Amino acid sequence: MRILISNDDGIWARGIKVLAERIARDSEHEVYVVAPDRERSATGHALTLHKPLRVEEVEMDAKVKGAWWTTGTPSDCVKFAVGTLITEPVDLVISGINSGPNLGAEILYSGTVSAAMEGVFLDIPSIAVSMGGDKGPRHYDMAADFIARLVHILPQSKLGRMFLNINVPNCKASDVQGVQVTKLGVRAYNDYFEKRVDPRGKVYYWLAGEAIEEGEEEGTDAWCVVHKIISVTPITFNMTDMNMKAQLESWGGLKELAKQ
Repeated sequence: MRILISNDDGIWARGIKVLAERIARDSEHEVYVVAPDRERSATGHALTLHKPLRVEEVEMDAKVKGAWWTTGTPSDCVKFAVGTLITEPVDLVISGINSGPNLGAEILYSGTVSAAMEGVFLDIPSIAVSMGGDKGPRHYDMAADFIARLVHILPQSKLGRMFLNINVPNCKASDVQGVQVTKLGVRAYNDYFEKRVDPRGKVYYWLAGEAIEEGEEEGTDAWCVVHKIISVTPITFNMTDMNMKAQLESWGGLKELAKQ
């Protein structure tokens, strides 16, 4: 398969390097890497419209067919790679391996997830992969091996207009407690804006806070990662609430509001 790998941690992040080198080891794959020139976390699905994009080719593992950084967002990277840099059709987009999880409502902010979603917009099967935990060494090799094995079974499946959001616990392969198909959790935060003063005496604010790990429902992505289970969540960009749609259609006075 012809595979495009991107991320939001930047072209020099260890997660994308480990993933690209592992996927490229399988000779049946043709691997390209296009990623931001620096970290672009929490950019959501932003696109660069009001300034030019700059692009530069970089050296990566010898088995990687081509690698570039851009000054754009993760979504820019995928759109530009598919539309300009890679001249043949792309069979699969993989975004990651992100340093840190993308669980529950976090996916609405995530640049990692948005790169995969851009692949779906372009009608390309896509995967976002992130690693949970923020302490100790990162076990990217374990996550990369899992994705490499997953890639082998993807041709047997039809993802359609959705992508897989995968969260891998940060642990050794021997400690992984299995794989589970999940739904999104809540992933609430105790956010607050910390007030600070710069050296010139000007006040500024810095968003801070931590995820609230307790209270997640069993079977959700957030619950699984805490329990060292690899979470695989199918995500669609069609966020229509079909149950509520039916209720709205039953509102007798709604259609009357348009009448003068």
